[in-house]
Amino acid sequence: MNAVVKDVTDADFETEVLERSKEKPVVVDLWAPWCGPCRQIAPVLERLAEERSEDFELVKINVDENPKTAAALGARSIPLVIGFRDGEAASQFVGVQPPAAISQFIDGLAPSEIDRLIAAANSESDNDAAKALLQQAINLDPEYAGTRVAIAELLMAEGNLDDAKEVISKLAANGDEAAMQLMTRITLQDAGAADLATLQATAESEPDNLDNLILLGRALAAAQNYEPALDHLLTAVSKNVGYNDGEARRAIVDILKVLGNEHALTRVTRTRLARLIF
Repeated sequence: MNAVVKDVTDADFETEVLERSKEKPVVVDLWAPWCGPCRQIAPVLERLAEERSEDFELVKINVDENPKTAAALGARSIPLVIGFRDGEAASQFVGVQPPAAISQFIDGLAPSEIDRLIAAANSESDNDAAKALLQQAINLDPEYAGTRVAIAELLMAEGNLDDAKEVISKLAANGDEAAMQLMTRITLQDAGAADLATLQATAESEPDNLDNLILLGRALAAAQNYEPALDHLLTAVSKNVGYNDGEARRAIVDILKVLGNEHALTRVTRTRLARLIF
């Protein structure tokens, strides 16, 4: 097989496609040995993968050998080519396409200049340099949501929580998922601005102190130590589910918003919380 093409299986699909696509677009070619059209399209994809290795990575999935992934991706007809970006399927096509159309398909997956600037800013360790990159992005499109979220992330890292909230408040109010998630993280950090060592010591000496348990949970969440944070908050719920208008439960909901529906902790915590409440 061409060196720029990788075989992916049911076992490593999540790592090699979903996770990898958060760093660079991944094009998935679903095929089978008996499929004639698959053999027609493969050389075109492989040539583009070699010529445009900076833009995307190509992986192949044999649908006969990997039925679980094939079914999950809806491969009822092949060749099926799916482009993944940021952990999600972004676009796809079925059947043989002209080389120009396939090249255009790849173009649609490539990050825009604004996205490149944001990615560079996010990987920049110097805050002033990051701000300069984000300013370039703003100059290209002052209303682009991704730039505002990146600016708020930077302000949050600097401890300027009020400014961070202001930058994304309108986006969050309009239902932008990334802005809403970041707003929740800012809220957790704001509420968790307490001394962890003191809170943990109090939790050991006063295990029934619900105010302390909730503060400890929020402080741990602000430090992105989500599992122990949820443990302490669930303990608070188990002791008094309605305490302070259900504050512990609301803090748990905030953390789960940050983690997202697919996170393993989200699924486990929802089950544990349901058992405590019902």
